Amino acid sequence: MIAIIIFILILSLLIIVHEFGHFIAARKNGVRVEQFSLGFGPQIFKKKIGDTEYSLSLIPLGGYVKMAGDSQAEYKGNPDEYLAKPCGNRFQIIFFGPLLNYILGFLFFWSILFIGYPSLTSKVGGLMDGYGAKVAGLQVGDKIIAVDGKKVVLWEELQRQIQLRKKSSSVELNVLRGSQELEFNVLIKDKVVDSQPGEKRALGIIGISPFDETIEVKHGFFESAGLGFQKTLNLTAMTYKGLWMLASGKMSMRDSMTGPLGIFFITSNAAKLGLIAVMHLIAVLSISLAIFNLLPLPILDGGHLFLLGLEKLRKKALGIKAEEVINNVGFTMIISLALFVTYNDIVRLYGDKISKLVSK
Repeated sequence: MIAIIIFILILSLLIIVHEFGHFIAARKNGVRVEQFSLGFGPQIFKKKIGDTEYSLSLIPLGGYVKMAGDSQAEYKGNPDEYLAKPCGNRFQIIFFGPLLNYILGFLFFWSILFIGYPSLTSKVGGLMDGYGAKVAGLQVGDKIIAVDGKKVVLWEELQRQIQLRKKSSSVELNVLRGSQELEFNVLIKDKVVDSQPGEKRALGIIGISPFDETIEVKHGFFESAGLGFQKTLNLTAMTYKGLWMLASGKMSMRDSMTGPLGIFFITSNAAKLGLIAVMHLIAVLSISLAIFNLLPLPILDGGHLFLLGLEKLRKKALGIKAEEVINNVGFTMIISLALFVTYNDIVRLYGDKISKLVSK
């Protein structure tokens, strides 16, 4: 039950922030907003304040901002209508939704780094047969404190230092065993791993796994901002790289996409790990939502931006019939995608259980 509540709160936050971006930009540009709605299905609450009706519907999996004159069929030529505004103003209104999601993701990364987050220490928890660490004589419980003279405290620092080394090279490790400091010369081997979906990479390893020991890591206010910005950029680059691999056929949609059911499963696991894990999930989802919405597909914000660019080049808007066709195609695409990712989630998460039930 707690996981369901957290799931609803996360989705609601992402949707409200996104739609508020459209709302505030519309108001700033003098466009009358007729409706601000969260969710779909039967309405459970509505209240009109000024020109805008605010409503909440039963199923919190979407939302929208309805602006006056935002389609050719409804446009009457009044100055407070969406289509009465120049392309630049309409660009702002559309772009501010994804932009606020992007900023929200960055703010959550910033907060996590400033508040503090648990990170594994460089203590050895396991040794693999046939790899350099075990051959050199390292033991479970040893704490690696330096790699080639460079101090390490966290597991990620240790990984980074070793993985940078070339294959078949060796590394000098300073190790704390009890109160005694020891030195080991350890051979590095290459191992091919899935660095991200659809991509394999050879990494240098010495054959150790981490001990179940964590420490809280905190950064200064401004340092956290810089690191949060870097995390945001890294996630953006990785997402666009994944989209390119998806478009080029190097990665399948089945392996790379998830829907509400998959997000709920991820949320349930994050909720068990605590607040920081949930905050990290919000950051990732918010940035991903921003990037997805900017794809040049009909109905999505990116599709609207593409049509705005087309209008600017043609020096006139599309006709009513063309707008209807594009909206219908976009709606069909989104529904088809939603059905596909839901089916994919069911097969991935519950396929084995369903197979066992069917075979009985």
